[in-house]
Amino acid sequence: MEPKQHLYLVDGSAYIFRAYHRLPPLTNPAGTPVGAVYGYTTMLWKLADDLNKADGPTHLAVILDASSVSFRNEIYDQYKANRPPPPEDLVPQFPLIRDATRAFSLPCIEEQGLEADDLIASYARAATERGWDVTIVSSDKDLMQLVGKCSKGGAGCIDMLDTMKNQRIDVAEVEEKFGVAPELVGDVLALMGDAVDNVPGIRGIGPKTATKLIQEHGTLEGALAAAPSMKPSKMRDSLIEFADMARLSRVLVQLKEDCPLPMPLDDMKLDAIPPEPLTHFLSEHGFTSLLKRLGDGRGSPDRPTQLNPAKPVTAGAKAAPAGGRAPLPELPAIDRSAYVCVQDEAALAAWIDRAFAARMVAIDTETSALDAMRADLAGVSLALGPNDACYIPLGHGGSDMFSDRPVQVDKARALALLRPLLESDAVLKIGQNIKYDINVLARHGVNVAPIDDTMIISFDMDAGRSEDGIGGGHGMDELAMRHLAHTTLTFKDICGTGKKAIPFGEVPLDRATQYAAEDADVTWRLHRVLKPRLADEGATRVYERVDRPLIPVVAQMERHGIMVDRERLAGLSSTFADQIGALEAEIHALAGSPFTIGSPKQLGDVLFDKLGYKGGKKGKTGQYSTDQSVLEGLAAEGAPIANKVLEYRQLSKLRSTYTEALQAAINPATGRVHTSYSLVGAQTGRLSSTDPNLQNIPIRTEIGRQIRDCFVAAPGNVLLAADYSQIELRLAAHMADVPALKDAFAQGEDIHARTAQEMFGEVNRDTRGRAKTINFAILYGISRWGLGGRLGVPADEAQAMIDRYFERFPGIQRYIHETLDQVREQGYSETLFGRKTWFPRIKSGQQAERQGSERAAINAPIQGTAADIIKRAMARMMPALDAAGLGHVRMLLQVHDELVFELPEGDVAAASDVIRAVMEGAAAPAVAMTVPLGVEIGFGQSWGAAH
Repeated sequence: MEPKQHLYLVDGSAYIFRAYHRLPPLTNPAGTPVGAVYGYTTMLWKLADDLNKADGPTHLAVILDASSVSFRNEIYDQYKANRPPPPEDLVPQFPLIRDATRAFSLPCIEEQGLEADDLIASYARAATERGWDVTIVSSDKDLMQLVGKCSKGGAGCIDMLDTMKNQRIDVAEVEEKFGVAPELVGDVLALMGDAVDNVPGIRGIGPKTATKLIQEHGTLEGALAAAPSMKPSKMRDSLIEFADMARLSRVLVQLKEDCPLPMPLDDMKLDAIPPEPLTHFLSEHGFTSLLKRLGDGRGSPDRPTQLNPAKPVTAGAKAAPAGGRAPLPELPAIDRSAYVCVQDEAALAAWIDRAFAARMVAIDTETSALDAMRADLAGVSLALGPNDACYIPLGHGGSDMFSDRPVQVDKARALALLRPLLESDAVLKIGQNIKYDINVLARHGVNVAPIDDTMIISFDMDAGRSEDGIGGGHGMDELAMRHLAHTTLTFKDICGTGKKAIPFGEVPLDRATQYAAEDADVTWRLHRVLKPRLADEGATRVYERVDRPLIPVVAQMERHGIMVDRERLAGLSSTFADQIGALEAEIHALAGSPFTIGSPKQLGDVLFDKLGYKGGKKGKTGQYSTDQSVLEGLAAEGAPIANKVLEYRQLSKLRSTYTEALQAAINPATGRVHTSYSLVGAQTGRLSSTDPNLQNIPIRTEIGRQIRDCFVAAPGNVLLAADYSQIELRLAAHMADVPALKDAFAQGEDIHARTAQEMFGEVNRDTRGRAKTINFAILYGISRWGLGGRLGVPADEAQAMIDRYFERFPGIQRYIHETLDQVREQGYSETLFGRKTWFPRIKSGQQAERQGSERAAINAPIQGTAADIIKRAMARMMPALDAAGLGHVRMLLQVHDELVFELPEGDVAAASDVIRAVMEGAAAPAVAMTVPLGVEIGFGQSWGAAH
């Protein structure tokens, strides 16, 4: 008997947009955008892996939309009329996505005048009539009308597969979502309409009401017929008034199941996929991680590849050496079934003994929240080698006191057993973003050391790099895909999303073990792959001397936190609210009528249509731009409303971001605010701050000072702020070897005054202000138009200033040219300490991308060196203070070029001497500075007073 045929129909159009929004912008070696192409290719490959684990297809095809216009536009000319055009960088990827499908030697079907949904419906009907089962790979609600349809006799039936949620959608799932059977979904959709597709529906009727009406009256026509006898209400009136619109909508959402089939079903048979053209396609677009999956890493498969192949024998193995790299170690494919759940002390003790013997262990913690200072510990995972990993549950069980708790080691007892291992100098602990785990475990009395961090190792070699098409991120999922060709389980896979999401502590132990142990296993493998590259690629110095020593320092700063004055914040927030209200009234008066100031569309209409200001430009959506540069331009031309809107926006942002958010951020257990620092958040190596972000408070404004005044010292203490003075200009003078600037800094002169004298022949308030703008703008590679905009002068005049600057300081111009030449040749810039920043778009065919990369490349060595120096200072600070008998001084914050400490007022003088010496000497001995590093120190009861 012939085996049952099973057709999979992939909704390729949905895949495209999911892929586009899933990954950052990427380009192939030719400079063409390929982010969506790569995402689409990996999603198709992931589908293949998933199908291999289930009942795979016998036939498969990808269905695409041929255009945005279909026969429905003839029925209703407003159908999909509100959809914005696709993003500019997505348009050139559409043909490449078709190429990607054909590279797999898979049918890629589209038809003018028909939507992909109609082709899917027609193929599904034709296949079930032949007794085939059909799975539609999509989550499109319109396609759910087809679920459960079967041929006569039930030989062939239709279901759906949502690959994003890894969920099969059958009749029960459709009924749960819509409250009606699949054959009535179209009636619900007709009542509720669809804003995305511009299906009108009936105004005021949403999903819940639509479902209720169909449940009560059976069908759309039943509901419309019953309307006149319903109790008087807006809903009744709408059903009567817009009945024709509902009937039109029913036609629009009805799937066409009798389309001519462009390709016979039998031609969709899934056979072995030949090495070509897939190898050529992956090579052409630089998708090297996928080439590793395909064959030997050089694009030559050992044999024909199935769409749903067995798991590869190796992952991350046999990579072609490049750039002097040693070949990657061979590692077996990840096997989640090999992981162990440790539920008793004897088993835990055995793992600890093995870890001591191995001298190296990858660790990871599972918790109840992302905030390390508030999260409850759910468990710890360990890995000693590939597939040699375990999960130790410590806090699992339902949130209800009557819920069953699985067998697990007592948390306090488990941590007591783990502490000698995690604190032992003889065992290296490896983590992925291990700072988080350090803080979680430190709250339980465990001080993890020594450490390695795969995220930081990756960042120190590949910041900004995206040569394999996966992107330049350093999270575990991206690193696993890039270096191990492995798709990890995600938190959403395990815990779900939305209202159905559950805490990790409620996840069944078998699933929790797969997820948690995989994290440790992947971390171990990444360390094995990445750590040897540090020496090969010259990144050992920046990792070992700058970033790795900083990890425990920053972790401790996060645990210290900083006090904020809640009452002062509340008062300031109230003041801001009053000022925002007053500004709103003024703006409305200037506009001549009320409108929603926070709506860019309404604001644009007021500025350019109603008030008639010139220079309004509409984007592709037909909406005027009202960004900051537009408003600043209008303000410069004398539009008072623009200034008021800028003030309104700033106050609104500061109120929501700081005076309100900071109150909510106060930790109830410590009474302090604990920001989180990322060591990989800025491409140049600067630390970034989140939850809350303390690095974007305005520096030199009165409002910024008022917010800083809310950060206070604990009773009996003061805050001390130590700030590098003009460090980037000093580094520019050193790195570009500019005698005039070096001399000015050596003599302690006002650098902006010296520049004004060199540039304009005189120093006054105006020329010094211009010189200051030029000094910083030049270091950021500013254009003549950019500088002209900042100074309020024509572009030609700005260009003359740039030319004169380079004439007076030729070393700066030479530095810029040499830096750009190096980046174009090597692909990356370097700081004085060897930190690399990659610029893969420096040769892009798109002018905006190329020029943006050039501007960033000019500044990266300077800003990156400044970041390296303050990091070195931070790592040396506490040992120096300890040696001076000032170990009780706490370092709380790092904000760009500034460090903030908390200490008794009586120790200010002694601590200032130590802090200044450490910061001024931070570059030595690795770099001998030819320009002194100046440090300004202040102190007071608040952060504002310390400036």
